[in-house]
Amino acid sequence: MYYLGVDGGGTKTAFTLLDHAHNVVASHESGTCYYVEVGLDGAQSVLESGVKALLEQVNGSVDDITFAFFGLPAYGEDSKLIDEINALPSHFMRSDKYHCDNDMVNGWAAAFNGADGINIVSGTGSIAYGVSKNQNARCGGWGELFSDEGSAYWIGCKGLQVFTKMSDGRLAKGPLYFLLKTTFHIESDLDITGLVLCDWNGDRSKVASISTLVCKAASEGDKYAIAILDDAANELAEIVEGVRKVLPFAEDEDEEVKVSYSGGVFNAGALVLFPFINALKRFSSNYKLYEPLHSPVVGAALYAKRLANLKNIK
Repeated sequence: MYYLGVDGGGTKTAFTLLDHAHNVVASHESGTCYYVEVGLDGAQSVLESGVKALLEQVNGSVDDITFAFFGLPAYGEDSKLIDEINALPSHFMRSDKYHCDNDMVNGWAAAFNGADGINIVSGTGSIAYGVSKNQNARCGGWGELFSDEGSAYWIGCKGLQVFTKMSDGRLAKGPLYFLLKTTFHIESDLDITGLVLCDWNGDRSKVASISTLVCKAASEGDKYAIAILDDAANELAEIVEGVRKVLPFAEDEDEEVKVSYSGGVFNAGALVLFPFINALKRFSSNYKLYEPLHSPVVGAALYAKRLANLKNIK
């Protein structure tokens, strides 16, 4: 018997099976299940095919799953669709054998094994979720059009803005300018508008992928790319602080506020983590940053076991 964890994101969806001893026995990855981008039918198809691929690795069936947790992007952000989203896995498994929620829960469960603390996600989008004394709160995650500050998409947009300013003389040309030109084979600088708006049709994941070039340019000393990552770190710290202010953490110096992180932006390492730590300290000396104990998809499976225990499902 297994616990199924699903970590949906704006770019990819990860699946894992844990046995009752918390060993990973199967893993799978597919495209995004972000319903805003792929539609509800598309999201359901990604989830169903992913679970099927996972079970094939252990020659199992859905009946072998004790309980499942589906952490889904944008869950809870449109109350009119909540019933339909909750029903997505019911196309291939019993509704009493799973629970759906926002993918932010995965990162928190993975970071602290379900203990009190705050996890900040900065992947394609950004959001923070925390728990303290059985109370929970979220901050950020309002979508890429007017929020998701500090996310890969946000960084990608800032990188494109810098490219345009470098191109037309408002900023001096640096590594980011040349990285974008060579990576996307841009001969005439104005062609970048055709690439992003026409060829990509503003695709969220593709714009977010530019964040890796911003990080590379920063590592090569591009001061404008470094400034983008500094600004991203400040935005992410502000989102964390938004959670802390809502939750019942003590204001005195004695209570440590644990913070962890997940999402591809943090793959930049010190370029993001150092300014993030400094930004947190400006808000409170109580913050202490921890590496996550597990990946978010393993966190989803661990949370599935926790829910099964609460429901007394064996």
